[in-house]
Amino acid sequence: MEVVALSVSSVYDDHREVRGMQVIHVDNSGFFRKVMQVFLKELGVQCEGFDRGEDVLDVIGTRKVSCVITGLELADMSGEELIRQLLFSGHSMTIIAVTGSKDDERVQTLAELGVKATIQKGGDWKEKLREYF
Repeated sequence: MEVVALSVSSVYDDHREVRGMQVIHVDNSGFFRKVMQVFLKELGVQCEGFDRGEDVLDVIGTRKVSCVITGLELADMSGEELIRQLLFSGHSMTIIAVTGSKDDERVQTLAELGVKATIQKGGDWKEKLREYF
């Protein structure tokens, strides 16, 4: 079993707006979803996990979601496709991307789309998320 570690690279400084609000985490790794949910719950953040982007899009239409944390590899679509659909859905929310890539160009592209932060696998992810939330 692979242990996942993350580091946060914040794009904007207004990230604390998501504290204590509804967060959705979508990732194709069930293990990673569970780890993220448990950790965010410890921080006082309500989090619901999904493995499919379409399920997230369905939920967004039925309730207020403050933040979506999405992997870039999902079961049914790319994370970038989900991000584009979320941003153009007309709903206001913070989006955080999770990537295994250290590709600065990709991080910049995500920032230009409107992603508030990019979390990269590797590093002290718990401390970085504590700073974020």
